[in-house]
Amino acid sequence: MSEINVVPYIDVMLVLLVIFMVTAPLLYQAVEIDLPQVNAEPLPQDDIEPLIVNVYANGEFTFSVGIANPEPITEEELATAVAAAIERQPETPVMVRGDTEVAYGRVIAVMSQLQRAGVPKVGLMTQPPAGGRNAHARGL
Repeated sequence: MSEINVVPYIDVMLVLLVIFMVTAPLLYQAVEIDLPQVNAEPLPQDDIEPLIVNVYANGEFTFSVGIANPEPITEEELATAVAAAIERQPETPVMVRGDTEVAYGRVIAVMSQLQRAGVPKVGLMTQPPAGGRNAHARGL
């Protein structure tokens, strides 16, 4: 009489079960994202005034050093002006300030233009909500 010994098969099955139980949580495909809050602390003030590119809802751009006197500029002139400023002071921060009605793709196009101009990092400016914790900190 030949009987099959199933004990080794049960051991293998239990080992595989343990392996699947351990690795299943690691294979979870969803990514949880905690979106940034608008009530962020303002950046520390440096001696260098940032370059600010404003993107308006009607598609126009303005460019300024600091928050004073933004000048209208075309998309083609933007890359040249930013590249010249970055060449003079490579550590100059560059910020994009977009109207809430501007399409996301338009802001990304401006950021891409700035990247081609040689800007290593681009910041996005926000405004704290009215009456919020930092509403008085910066009027951006």
